[in-house]
Amino acid sequence: MARYRKKPVEIEAMLLPADATPTQGMEVYQWVENYIGSTQPAGDGPGYSPVAAGVTIDPADGLIVIRTLEGDMKVSLGDYVIRGVQGEFYPCKPDIFAATYEAVTG
Repeated sequence: MARYRKKPVEIEAMLLPADATPTQGMEVYQWVENYIGSTQPAGDGPGYSPVAAGVTIDPADGLIVIRTLEGDMKVSLGDYVIRGVQGEFYPCKPDIFAATYEAVTG
């Protein structure tokens, strides 16, 4: 078996705090929307496409949902939202984020 090391890359990320206010949630939503646009809720209406990137708000619970090539990914309170090296967005649990990333200085 071969071993591999993850290449060092810089990403952008925003935290949706566990006690997020609606304003903080909207800041995260708008950041994602500025890059990939908005989309309607999954399975809602004739224009639904499971592969079209976009972001929406789940009307059932008010949480952010990011549509990715892997499907719809819900951003829970306390999650980070990452903009990856190819401009893709996805949520990341805080423990995984802390184990994988460190702040860039300078």
